Amino acid sequence: MLSVTDIFSLARDSKAHIGICGDCKAESSASKACDLGYGTVDIYHDPVKLAKDLYEGKIDAAVRGDAPSNDAMGAVRDIFGISKVLRAAMMQPKGGRLFLLGPAGIDEGWTVPEKVQFAKLGAELFRKIGIEPVIGIMSGGRSSDIGRMPEIDQSIHNAEEAVKLAKLEGLNAIDVQILIEDASTKCDIIIAPDGISGNLIFRTLHFLGHGTAMGAPVLNIDKIYVDTSRAKSDYVDAIALASALVSRKLGGIQ
Repeated sequence: MLSVTDIFSLARDSKAHIGICGDCKAESSASKACDLGYGTVDIYHDPVKLAKDLYEGKIDAAVRGDAPSNDAMGAVRDIFGISKVLRAAMMQPKGGRLFLLGPAGIDEGWTVPEKVQFAKLGAELFRKIGIEPVIGIMSGGRSSDIGRMPEIDQSIHNAEEAVKLAKLEGLNAIDVQILIEDASTKCDIIIAPDGISGNLIFRTLHFLGHGTAMGAPVLNIDKIYVDTSRAKSDYVDAIALASALVSRKLGGIQ
């Protein structure tokens, strides 16, 4: 089972060349990461330049850092030619196990096709690191809550349909309903009912529950771009995640 400790360990002595956007907090994070051996880290002040250098292969990975989300993700959309950025956060609740939580953006994961896409892309990430993931797809209630209100009914039906389609894609997907407390103990990937609830789960686990949030890799590009929250105290863990993903050593973890 993959852990935060594994990722920090694998990031050490990295040859990765990473870019991060921002000023003081990004600079101090870059300095700490370099001291810990997480690679070479360059500071960017323009999110467009950061995304462009990643696209052109001038850096191995990018970390959003302090850049405003709209600016950073807009640059990724434009330069990589995608209509929407799909992100999932690598998280470990206090005392719990590590899992990938998506969607992380409030406008992501609202439709059945997007839920299935999150499942497929998340599974690809885990397969690269040697794990065949269990994927939990959430809804806004238990199956027995059908009939309480139309929005809840739709959320439950969407999750059931997404699980069915994901299984047809060969994925180990299960319907975890609203029971995130169960999903967090047995799933490697958890897909929230929508982007708003995914973002709220992220914020609750990290900022109120003191869980570890290492960053949110962008899943639907062929480069490594780790999104971050500007509310974090530093970005060392996100740099470590980017470095570990570059290293390919993760494939040795079972």
